Amino acid sequence: MPRSLWSGAISFGLVNVPVRLHTAVRRQDVRFHQLHAPDGARIKQRRWCPVDDAEVPYDEIVKGYEISPGQYVVIDPAELEALDPEATHTIDIEDFVDLADIDPLYYDASYYVMPDERGAKSYRLLVNAMKEAQKVGIAKVVMRTKQYLAALRPVDDVLVLSTMNYADEIAPIEDLGEIPGANQAVSEREMKMAQQLIDSLSTKFDPTQYQDDYRGQVVEMIERKAEGEEIVSQPLPGDSPAPVVDLMAALEASLEAAKKSRSSAKAEEPVESAEETDEGKPARRKKAS
Repeated sequence: MPRSLWSGAISFGLVNVPVRLHTAVRRQDVRFHQLHAPDGARIKQRRWCPVDDAEVPYDEIVKGYEISPGQYVVIDPAELEALDPEATHTIDIEDFVDLADIDPLYYDASYYVMPDERGAKSYRLLVNAMKEAQKVGIAKVVMRTKQYLAALRPVDDVLVLSTMNYADEIAPIEDLGEIPGANQAVSEREMKMAQQLIDSLSTKFDPTQYQDDYRGQVVEMIERKAEGEEIVSQPLPGDSPAPVVDLMAALEASLEAAKKSRSSAKAEEPVESAEETDEGKPARRKKAS
């Protein structure tokens, strides 16, 4: 089992469940470094003072908050430490809410919550009770000197803690200004066609069928270049405006294409047929189309 990044307890009412947190998401981004083109040396970032025109040693750097252009309030690390939330090492559940009431905009990072052996029974009780109630626990937890709002929910037989954005961190939709077409009338026929298109494309969510095609292409290109293959760049398409199409025609064409795609997928599925065995009894077998 990977090393835990936090240990403490879930607290709700007078019950405490000893737990550990493990990272639930592993980012698969392709990361690049900046290099000096002529010699391939990796570029180093320097702490530079434009007033002294010199590099600044680390012990001369302080934190500053800009209150107006070019004006800063200097904050001492000790002053910040005095304001650090108390590291209680508890996930304090304050409320239980319905999962559907939480907009995905509020979710941030996710962690698996694993029980300590001492709290295995109370952990199982909490998981089963939350499943039965179909509720999500809203909690506060301190990690790395920062207090987080978090959602605690059962996933299969494990609790998952997702840190959350606070309400004032969500940009209001009103900041977008007037939304084009917000008052545009939609006909009943257009609405019916759109619903049919949604129905034809509806399926059970399977995350394994979605792949990061761009990342795969980048990794493949890197491997080819590492083996000495020359890569020929393709010309990029011009920035031409998207064509304006007839809405009903586009809906009808999309619906027809979706139906054909589904029919083709079903035709490729293996079907069962019966054939006689040596004993004369039919045996089921799969026959590929």
